[in-house]
Amino acid sequence: MLFGRGKKNPIKIADKKVEKWIYTTCGYCSTGCSIEVGVTDAGKPVASRGVGSAEVNRGKLCIKGIFEHDIFEASGRGEEPLIREKVREDYQTVGWDTALDKAGSEIQRIQEKYGRDSFAIVSTGQLLTEEFYTLGKLSRAVIGTNNYDGNTTLCMASAASGYKRSFGSDGPPGCYDDFDNTDCLIAFGSNLPEQHPVIYWRMREAREKRNFPLIVVDPRVTMFAQFADMHLPITPGTDVVLLNSLMYVILDEGLEDREYIEKHTNGIEAVEKVVADFDPVSASKVCGIDEDTIRTVARLYAKSGAAMSIWTMGINQSTHGSDGVVGINNLNLVTGNIGKPGGTSLSITGQCNAMGTREWSSCSGLPGYRYLENPKEREEIANYWGIDPEFLPKKRGLTETDIFPAIETGQIKGLWLIATNPMTSMANTPRIRKTLERLECLIVQDSYRDVETTEYAHIYFPAATWAEKEGVFTNTERRVNMVRQVTEPHANTKSDLWIFNEMSKRFTQGEKVKFPEKPAQVFDEMRELSKGRLLDISGMDHDKLEQQRGIQWPHPEGSGRDTGDQRLYTDGKFCYADSKAKLIPLPFIDNNEVPDDEYPLWLNTGRLVEHFHTRTKTGKVGNCNKYSPTAFMEMNPDAAAEMGVEHMQYVRVVSRRGDAIVMAQLTQRVPHNMVFIPFHFHDCVNRLTKGLLDPHSRQPAFKQSAVRIESVDQEEAARMNVELRQY
Repeated sequence: MLFGRGKKNPIKIADKKVEKWIYTTCGYCSTGCSIEVGVTDAGKPVASRGVGSAEVNRGKLCIKGIFEHDIFEASGRGEEPLIREKVREDYQTVGWDTALDKAGSEIQRIQEKYGRDSFAIVSTGQLLTEEFYTLGKLSRAVIGTNNYDGNTTLCMASAASGYKRSFGSDGPPGCYDDFDNTDCLIAFGSNLPEQHPVIYWRMREAREKRNFPLIVVDPRVTMFAQFADMHLPITPGTDVVLLNSLMYVILDEGLEDREYIEKHTNGIEAVEKVVADFDPVSASKVCGIDEDTIRTVARLYAKSGAAMSIWTMGINQSTHGSDGVVGINNLNLVTGNIGKPGGTSLSITGQCNAMGTREWSSCSGLPGYRYLENPKEREEIANYWGIDPEFLPKKRGLTETDIFPAIETGQIKGLWLIATNPMTSMANTPRIRKTLERLECLIVQDSYRDVETTEYAHIYFPAATWAEKEGVFTNTERRVNMVRQVTEPHANTKSDLWIFNEMSKRFTQGEKVKFPEKPAQVFDEMRELSKGRLLDISGMDHDKLEQQRGIQWPHPEGSGRDTGDQRLYTDGKFCYADSKAKLIPLPFIDNNEVPDDEYPLWLNTGRLVEHFHTRTKTGKVGNCNKYSPTAFMEMNPDAAAEMGVEHMQYVRVVSRRGDAIVMAQLTQRVPHNMVFIPFHFHDCVNRLTKGLLDPHSRQPAFKQSAVRIESVDQEEAARMNVELRQY
């Protein structure tokens, strides 16, 4: 026996007195992990665990999921509705009827005075799908504003736009099982180990069995890049150049799938003409990837039996985000890698139910991927809801990123924010602060009273969170999964579904429209409206979803199967009238903000595994927040030495928009001319970022800004940091 071994204390796991485990689905990222929450005999949630029989996560959870039960009683929860006449005045606690009456009357006052579209609504990717559908019905069929959007515009709009442009409809065509079948994987701007740890585990497990090549395209040496066979440290904002150059090599060397192109696509001639200008020698000077690497990657991808591409915000959050997605789709269409095992263009979505808002919220159109511009589809939905089709707008209104400038110009006078926190999440937050102060009425609906945006609200609705409610989420691979109610809503909070239903009663138009009270009844409406469409969910119900641990759409009624289709477009038929996908030429217009003498460093932004979005939840969970309690900046040690910056020293980062105080962390993960700051922290990175938008998706270019570094008084910076953390 080794010396001292017998004296060691055994590890003991505390008995949390779990009486039963309740099935639900994780409410953080889009992976869609099945989770069980353990509750005591008094009904208190005290533990979380993964579900071993669930296909998505097979019992695994990341750190956020492991401690997700802690969010129910986290600090800062809202408890009662609040109102006040003017911002900066003290709030008055009121009952729900008073708060809803006040909100309804303010919306109607503003619309009567300035027009229906003078009041805007911005929601989230965090609601249950039944709530999204109900909010869409309220916004489109009752309140009647056309300026209605979700904060998914900040993360997934470019993916949705790119899918629509290439395939004729939104909807990721692949699935996680494609990792088990692929012969080559390219990840564009995706750091799976930190952004989506369980998807990364699925990919790594598949790679251990088959050892397919992994290529990561990212300006930063992320954890994912460290595990890759090839890392392509691309110049920020030049993905379209690299994609066009890969296409150049494939077409120039005859590596394309010409039979697939001719049978299932349109537009190859125009694409060939444009990519002719992107030979690897010329492209390398723009995108920073040497010509030999471009040729090697193109050949490797095109010659693989099946090849797939994944991406997240590194592609989407760009002035060329939608074009970047189209470029990835082009690459997979010309190589015949759509609709087959291991071949796909798979966007890795950000929020737990960003897919639900894309499918059912009516933000960008109407339920079930219907278009406002289509008269037949407008009439179909209007008749189903019981309203005059002329009440619906004939085209989409402003996106979230256009709504805020419209407040500045006086076009919009009132705003309802639902589970979103633009004072941290929007680019150029000093400008957003001034924008919110111009509103005649701001309604904030959130589970947490202390979200930064509530400081500017006139009315606050305290909403129930996650598994205090019941309904469904849709994950990245189109899997609809069940969220069962684990515990009663905190204090006097109410479910978002209840709030929307009650708000409808404040409008005369609401008397024409039926608003079911129970989530299962709402789901029945969605099932009916999905029949025969790409996202057919008519064969699903809440109980079946729980039993199967989630089902992918399409899953039509009468299919005779317990599972849905893993992949879209397996027959080569797409959602355009001629059933062919579009190959789209992509000229490159360099409109990025780039480093110069005054601002010599690229600013890159991204996620941390322990945090989620604006830390509204994870900032309250000690076992998550302790790993990154304060804002920091990764900086190259050589660049730091030249600027006199030391490790763990506070510095001021300055852009053309504003400045932020962060702690320097010296690391070789970033190149000499770049810094990286996580986007989770209030009054930090989005004080610096540029709000320039993609012309198709209207998504901001969070990742292409230029900054400089200045020294600060260390004691003063430390004091400010402590005050900010306490806030």
